[in-house]
Amino acid sequence: MECLFCGQAQTGHVYCPNGHYVCDRCHGQDTFTLIRGLLLAAGGTDPVAVAEGIMQAAPLPMLGCEHAWIAAGALLVAMKNNGVIEVAGEQIDEALDRTRQQAIGAYCGLTGVCGVAVGVGAAFSVLLGAACPKDEPTKAVMQVVARVVEAIAREAGPCCCKNFVRTALTLSREMAKDYLGVGLACAGPVLCVDSHRHPHGCRKTRCRYYPGAG
Repeated sequence: MECLFCGQAQTGHVYCPNGHYVCDRCHGQDTFTLIRGLLLAAGGTDPVAVAEGIMQAAPLPMLGCEHAWIAAGALLVAMKNNGVIEVAGEQIDEALDRTRQQAIGAYCGLTGVCGVAVGVGAAFSVLLGAACPKDEPTKAVMQVVARVVEAIAREAGPCCCKNFVRTALTLSREMAKDYLGVGLACAGPVLCVDSHRHPHGCRKTRCRYYPGAG
């Protein structure tokens, strides 16, 4: 298919009923820049709360890989604000770029790998310095991603990116302690305000973030 904006021809899997196609590079470009700016300005040491603030501040669709960028950035921003581990702005940019390269639209359904899991993996990879020749850091990152995928799989049916961000980052607080020795804050419970927007139908009381689900 040919991208409606840049004209690049490529194999694609998602297009509108009228045949229009937008490549992943063009899709969400302005939103990516906005999210990056919001992340770098965010305070707080609870990654869930950081992500929640950005999900409410940015004009996001209900579903989309923009949520993967938020997951990666919110975890690193919380780490940076925590101060136990030094996190540079360049590391946040690196994690966002890595996430954007692999968190591609609809790949949760096409490959079974949710972009939110990719984003958390990118954040831990940057912090642990994982790379193919490194045994233990790479093993640790794969374990992190496996735990995230398992956790969010229990929340599927239908998929909900906002639930996945909250679930993955809640687990990431625990994994930050396990793998990095960092105790991140928990600002308190989160209630979803977007359930009415879900295009495939919200899980409602089957979702822990739905108002009144508890």
